[in-house]
Amino acid sequence: MTAASRNALERALEPHGLRLRGGWIPTPQDVLPGLPHGAAAAVVWMVGQVGSACWEAFSGSRFLADGRPDPLDRWSKSIGDALAQAHGGVAVYPSDGPPYAPFQQWARRAEPQLQASPLMLQIHPQWGLWHAYRFALVLPALTAADAPALASGVAPGTATDICLRCDGQPCLQRCPVEAFSRARGYDTDACAGHLHRPEGRDCVEQGCLARRACPVATALQYVPAHAAFHMRA
Repeated sequence: MTAASRNALERALEPHGLRLRGGWIPTPQDVLPGLPHGAAAAVVWMVGQVGSACWEAFSGSRFLADGRPDPLDRWSKSIGDALAQAHGGVAVYPSDGPPYAPFQQWARRAEPQLQASPLMLQIHPQWGLWHAYRFALVLPALTAADAPALASGVAPGTATDICLRCDGQPCLQRCPVEAFSRARGYDTDACAGHLHRPEGRDCVEQGCLARRACPVATALQYVPAHAAFHMRA
């Protein structure tokens, strides 16, 4: 089967508000699903969105309108499965499991500039906290033109910490119930309790206050409807 170029995959994803978030060449140590006809995996492409780019396509889809559970996962699978099938591969999703694919590790291999943040989300130097991964495409062929740009092997070490260089770290100061701490991690009970009280309405309707306090890529903050969807999920 002819390899799908990065540009061709980007064009296929664009109408859905999705993009390739980089990729990596698998090693024998990687645990990946089997491909059709016993083919070997040649590349893993990470697919996701930046900002609310996918919201218009998703919110207008039948998946959000039909009232069934997990509409965003089902929407993602409709795109990923079709694209994988067209190119002789398989799509892997963060929700698949257990066992679950190590998406955080895969993401760092595709985008080594990603770093951990105090909010337990990966921060990107250009996109801040306003990005997500929808699925990974495991394909049996890679174009010669795309191969040199992809990393193979283990993800590089962490670069200078974006969050440690952040003046005042407002994300840790903004949460009304102090649910986030570098020492304690994420207090899920405190967060959930706040969201179920009247004073948590702003977080529910506009998105997490701590996340919105991050000064990186504020122009990419999710639109209110997108943010509210995730807060209510």
